[in-house]
Formats: sequence, structure tokens, C-alpha cells
Amino acid sequence: MIELDGLPPAVVVLLAAGAWLIIGLATGWVGNRIPTRRLDHDTWVTRSRRFEREGRLYERVFRVRRWKDLLPEAGGFFRGGISKARIPDRSDQTLERFVIETRRAEYVHWSNAFAGPLFFVFRPCLFGILMTAFGLLCHLPFVVVQRYNRLRLERLLSRRRNVPPSG
Repeated sequence: MIELDGLPPAVVVLLAAGAWLIIGLATGWVGNRIPTRRLDHDTWVTRSRRFEREGRLYERVFRVRRWKDLLPEAGGFFRGGISKARIPDRSDQTLERFVIETRRAEYVHWSNAFAGPLFFVFRPCLFGILMTAFGLLCHLPFVVVQRYNRLRLERLLSRRRNVPPSG
């Protein structure tokens, strides 16, 4: 256990920020190296759920269209990465690639969201609880945006192919 009790609050905040930065860079770096072929299909984590109603849940309940563009986008941070801020064209191939990139980003943000328990190596225990809550609160909006975008793109691709979307 690493004791934080005697440290000034500013130092604790800087340590936490540095730790989150390292976690974010590490998960982003690993996520950027996942081969595309491993992301060309949904898994239990990324598959559409019936309650999501092809992404409409995120539009109606979370009003995601109002705030999604306010979140930072770092998909192009690492060499070979792809920014998801704008889709360069509407071809099926481009949209399919963006679907893959939303899966990649979703895995990265789930990894970050659940990194909070790593902070339980610090004392007091309250710090671990706060960092776990912080990780979830900060990364779940990114997961929502990735799922919303993917489901929306899949709905569009399905309509183009006259195939009902999965889920």
C-alpha cells in the first residue's frame, strides 16, 4: 500500500492525473495495435442489445446528439490510428471501417472505465473508491458515443443492403 495521507492535496491530484494519463496512453497504445480483423465483428462486449433499439435509446434518453461532439477525439493520436471526428466519405467501405474503429474505441474506453480499482493500492481506501467512480463517470460517455455511432452506421449499412440490422 502506498500512503497518501500525509501528502498535500495538490500532490495527490497531480499523482492521480499522472496515473490516469499513463493508463489512458497505455490502453490507447494497446487498442491501436489490435488487428483490424479482430474488430470486424461484434463480441459479447460490443454486440447490439435489444434495449438499445438500434441506437435510438442514446438519442432519446441520453440526447447524445447534443453533446457527443463536445468530447475530445484522440483516435488519430497514435501512428496508424484513425480519427472518428469526421467521416471523409459515405462509401460502404469507409462506413465499415468506422464501425471497426468504434469497436476499437469502445474497448479502450471500457478498459479505462474499469481501471479505477488499480487505485486501491493507495491508502486511504476512499481514494480508490473516488478514482473508480471517476473512471466510470469520465469514460462511460465515450462508450455511449461509440455505441451510438456504431449502431447508427450499422443501421445505415443495413438499409443500403436491405438486410435487417442485428439486435
